[in-house]
Amino acid sequence: MLTFWRKSFLLSLAVANLALAEDVIIDDAVFYGQSPAVHPSPEGTGAGDWASAYTKAKAFVAKLSDDEKVNLTAGITAENGCSGNIQGITRLGFPGMCVSDAGNGLRGSDFVNGWSSGVHVGASWNRDLAKQRGIFMGQEYRKKGVNMILGPVVGPLGRVALGGRNWEGFAADPYLSGILVAESVKGLQSQNVATSLKHFIANEQETNRNPTTDSDGHYVESVSTNIDDKTLHELYLWPFQDAVLAGTTCVMCSYNRLNNSYACHNSRALNGILKTELGFQGYVITDWFAQHTGIASANAGLDVVMPSSSYWNSNLTTAISNGTMEASRLDDMITRLMATWYYLDQDSAFPKPGVGMPSNISAAHKAVISTSKAAKSVLLQSAIEGHVLVKNQNNALPLRSPKLVSVFGYDAYSPLAYTLATSFSFPTTARSALYQNGTLYSAGGSGANSPAYIDSPIEALQRRAYKDGSSVLWDFISEDPVVNYVSDVCLVFINAFATEAVDREALSDTHSDTIVTNVANKCANTVVVVHNAGIRTIESWVDHVNVTAVIFAHLPGQDTGRAIVDILYGDANPSGKLPYTVAKQPSDYGPLLQPTESEGKYQYFPQSDFTEGVYIDYRAFDKDNIEPQYAFGFGLSYTTFGYSNLKISKTSASSMTYPPSAPIVPGGNPRLFDTLAKVSATVKNTGSVDGKEVAQLYIGIPNSPVRQLRGFEKVLIKTGKSATVTFNLTRRDLSTWDTDAQQWLLQRGTYQIFVGRNSRDLSLTGTLTI
Repeated sequence: MLTFWRKSFLLSLAVANLALAEDVIIDDAVFYGQSPAVHPSPEGTGAGDWASAYTKAKAFVAKLSDDEKVNLTAGITAENGCSGNIQGITRLGFPGMCVSDAGNGLRGSDFVNGWSSGVHVGASWNRDLAKQRGIFMGQEYRKKGVNMILGPVVGPLGRVALGGRNWEGFAADPYLSGILVAESVKGLQSQNVATSLKHFIANEQETNRNPTTDSDGHYVESVSTNIDDKTLHELYLWPFQDAVLAGTTCVMCSYNRLNNSYACHNSRALNGILKTELGFQGYVITDWFAQHTGIASANAGLDVVMPSSSYWNSNLTTAISNGTMEASRLDDMITRLMATWYYLDQDSAFPKPGVGMPSNISAAHKAVISTSKAAKSVLLQSAIEGHVLVKNQNNALPLRSPKLVSVFGYDAYSPLAYTLATSFSFPTTARSALYQNGTLYSAGGSGANSPAYIDSPIEALQRRAYKDGSSVLWDFISEDPVVNYVSDVCLVFINAFATEAVDREALSDTHSDTIVTNVANKCANTVVVVHNAGIRTIESWVDHVNVTAVIFAHLPGQDTGRAIVDILYGDANPSGKLPYTVAKQPSDYGPLLQPTESEGKYQYFPQSDFTEGVYIDYRAFDKDNIEPQYAFGFGLSYTTFGYSNLKISKTSASSMTYPPSAPIVPGGNPRLFDTLAKVSATVKNTGSVDGKEVAQLYIGIPNSPVRQLRGFEKVLIKTGKSATVTFNLTRRDLSTWDTDAQQWLLQRGTYQIFVGRNSRDLSLTGTLTI
């Protein structure tokens, strides 16, 4: 916790209209709650596989006038339907760049697919599927002339249970998020489409995310994420590092302040960590309207501003002439930008920027068809594997030739209206139109997408009834519906909505819970399907004797109906696992339930102190010995699996205390990713149905949480057969961050090894001695 004098000191700086601790160093230590300056901004070197791109970029920049350089540092308004644009330079054959939302499918365009959202991919625990999803999404962006996708998302990580944008990210765990974001980056960029990794960094709430003016006319700064260096590295930076290692070409800085310095002009984060420690060779772009200073932000490592800049323009050349900014900094900004264009071969046969995006003013727009038949199987499989079956009483599922299926709840039907603009909205409440929004295939805000169609659950159920010769009844309106007593099964569809710009109000809602309870009181076989944009507690009805099955269906995208019917009828065996912890009651999340509000002595300078350190989600539940409703990594199948034959071995790689020195490449010191140990186990399908199992490896590192995820493998195993799963443990996997040495420290001692089904069911245990 910050001492009172230190917070008061920072506050006095703000009142005096000085940079909030950005250029203040009390001593050599990195203080919690303040961000020491790191200057100058390091120039990109072309490290790793970027050398050729940098050679071309530098040659390009050498031909630019000062005005042309300045023009490339900020976006422009272009009426081509893109979220943002970098202007072209015709005389040099540079057509400009189109950048567009979102991380789960192109938003605001016709003839594209609505893919499963980040949390849905997280629930699949399938790295191969994440990459395939990225490949086909990338093809769609490319055909539409989109040079850069504004995604994927690993910030927020999911610290705050009610966070409004948690659903855009993959998981409330850095390891799982890191693996899936890396595969997503590889898939997307394999199609020559750039990724913009966001939001850097510790962007964990929507409340007070931007400066505002309160009801009394007082200016209120964005919330400051106050976080120590150890927590930053071990938790929030981890998945960003994996994405940089995978080759991500752009990083988007976030709205919040980090240790009282705005993230988009935080020189320690951008210059010191991202560009130096991680060796990032791409460029840093702002979130929209996230620039709050002029030359200071350029010197701090910001490269490009969106959607434009009122601070830069000719001020950049003026600053160079008066010595407040080096000319080399401007050149590096543009070199980094152009290097990404060359790195992804966008100078060779890439479509015209925004060529397939609908224009609001062009009646002559002709749709560029971007969807493909080849994508359909990946679309559906991605939708299926993000469903998590958490209750299946007396094997209620899969359904066995039901003759009468009764369907209830507002989430079962398609939205009553759908246009390209429908999905992009910032409602004034996180429950806006809760009972009218139809099936929740994606949540709201800039992370939403624009499906080619929406296959709702009721439509898919009616197709199944046609095929089977069965009957379907439904009531989507009543809170206390009439239930036909001969119903074989009652399916109740509810959801938990979330959106950008506001945090969620609660983890459950009375209306939805009442529907479930009223149906269950009248139907002995009630199956509940929850399309949830984040954690959803179910304490009021989960133990009802007539609630026989519960599925967290997350956000499957446009094939939501097909996916759930395949699972309900057993055409697909559920294999999803929770990428977060579901508590028995909201209070179990403690202070991490709610976002930080602007109040008290810091009401004009909101402070969010991450005093819990690395203890979020399952780490916090383990630390405080709280029994969850459903543990992180939990998920049922229609079959069963057994674990045996744990083996642990060390490799010949160096196990010295700190990583051996090596030239920094994108991702950092490559020696961090040396494999130091290997763990294997045998998984057997002991049931009667073929199925996929996610074997999970957790490590108990000395002086750290009881266990942390450090490996997972999803394997398809036929009934009665076995598979061997192998986990490679890298130096970073086994290390903790040493704030004094500013290095990853490999401690001497005994490391606990756990392998099993989820974070609370780990049947195989062993030790590793370093």
